[in-house]
Amino acid sequence: MNSETGASGHLVIGGGLAGSMAALRLAAAGGEVTLLEKECGAHHKVCGEFLSSEAVAYLRAAGVDPVELGAETIRVVRLSVKQTVVEAALPFTALSLSRFALDEALLACAQAGGCNVVRGVFVERLWKHRSQWHAQVRNGGAWRSPAVLLATGKHDIGGWERRGGVQGGLVGFKLHWRLAPAQTAALRNAMELFLFAGGYGGLSLIENNTANLCLVVRRERLRRLGGWPELLAFLREGNRHLDDRLQGAAALWNRPLAVFPIPYGYLSSSADGLWRLGDQAAVIPSFTGDGMSIALHSGALAAQMALDGKVAGEYQKELKGHLRRSMALSTRLSQAMVSSAGRAAAPLALSLLPAALGWIARTTRIPQRLLAAEPAKLASMGAPSL
Repeated sequence: MNSETGASGHLVIGGGLAGSMAALRLAAAGGEVTLLEKECGAHHKVCGEFLSSEAVAYLRAAGVDPVELGAETIRVVRLSVKQTVVEAALPFTALSLSRFALDEALLACAQAGGCNVVRGVFVERLWKHRSQWHAQVRNGGAWRSPAVLLATGKHDIGGWERRGGVQGGLVGFKLHWRLAPAQTAALRNAMELFLFAGGYGGLSLIENNTANLCLVVRRERLRRLGGWPELLAFLREGNRHLDDRLQGAAALWNRPLAVFPIPYGYLSSSADGLWRLGDQAAVIPSFTGDGMSIALHSGALAAQMALDGKVAGEYQKELKGHLRRSMALSTRLSQAMVSSAGRAAAPLALSLLPAALGWIARTTRIPQRLLAAEPAKLASMGAPSL
């Protein structure tokens, strides 16, 4: 099959948070929007599943209320290293919800708002010829459009790989668990971070009393250990607090989801005419819990600037300015966290200065002044709700 299907308006590749938010905004303004999503139905993704207050504001303005979907509240952060555990209150109330539920809800809102959503379409190649972008899909066929918004998350399209991440060589894992009742109760309202030799991770509750374990580890450490079973045993042996949480727990999947590479610190600055959203535009270290808010912000910002007649290069420059400071700080902290010196110093530093955790949480967020008008604009456009 060599036929092409045209999209006279915007073509969005990827139906995650960034792609759906952009599609929803463009469609709400009366634009013609087609979104291509490779998965046929709801699916899990490697993600800490932490929703900051900024992310929640974007979602509610778009017509999605995470609480109605069963999201858990997070008010404190606990950090554990070996036998030491310290705790600090978050400077805001956060939520935790699976990407399985959240992404599907936002994509449904985009479709209800007039976006043409086409599922089961895997884009293998993307190129531009004169004024038209061409997206070649698996099993033949292609889509063409004058404007493409790339929102494929952590997965690159051949020829458009992300380069320039400050911290590389990390493998991400995610696995859902059913904890023992007492451990579920002990975990409620908290995000529990843990550091270990070669990486760090987090554990929190999501909907239906499910616990999400998500972590990153240096590939060299993983190779030395041998694989996931050995890594999990290593984590439990070296961290009493995490081991306690997993006592009597049952993994809900036969094996974890995994992703590699993860280019932490990546910030796109290309001027090739492609609108990059979400992880295709910026990859912030996962411990900040800001990944989903950046995805939503990038989608909303790209749509608004496109509607205002701006070009992709202007958007990339604007987004980079929004994220440069928080990205630099969080990446330096992430590099320290996987180092032996940083891991040893973390509990002492936080025990002496509990406010440090709150300061980190505030400093690695997108500045509020850049977000304030965006959710309001979306709400005023009459975004559909489910």
